[in-house]
Amino acid sequence: MLLPVDFSRQIIPGSFEHALCYLVDHELDFSGLRERYRNDAQGTSAYDPAVLFKIILLAYSRGLIGSRRIEAMCRQNILFIAVAGDNQPHFTTLAAFIAELGDEVAKLFAQVLVVCDRQGLIGRELFAIDGVKLPSNARLKRWKKPRSRCWHVTGKQI
Repeated sequence: MLLPVDFSRQIIPGSFEHALCYLVDHELDFSGLRERYRNDAQGTSAYDPAVLFKIILLAYSRGLIGSRRIEAMCRQNILFIAVAGDNQPHFTTLAAFIAELGDEVAKLFAQVLVVCDRQGLIGRELFAIDGVKLPSNARLKRWKKPRSRCWHVTGKQI
């Protein structure tokens, strides 16, 4: 026996996921992106850019940056399924969306700053971006010194 799942009830009010969904669904203007991704002429309908944006932001907040891993989360993780509205975009769709955001992402983040300012989340006295060192995925043990392909005049490889 299968039980129906109400995805909207899977997102806990007050959580990051709830704030993300509210912000994207009610505060941000996606008209420019929706116009670009409209697919009325042929083929299947395109994914809503707001849904793709929510998926990407949720994934980035969890440290997931690979489009294949994000696609897998949209199939396996209930929070991703709920945020995505049970959409399961292919990894190439996610990668293309990220690559093609361009200037639109700056406009969206400007809107986020306006919303944060309106809610009093941004102080008016000091604004600074510090030089925080973030963890990297490039471990020294995984790195192998590339072999040189150059040959010295004497015929020995350098």
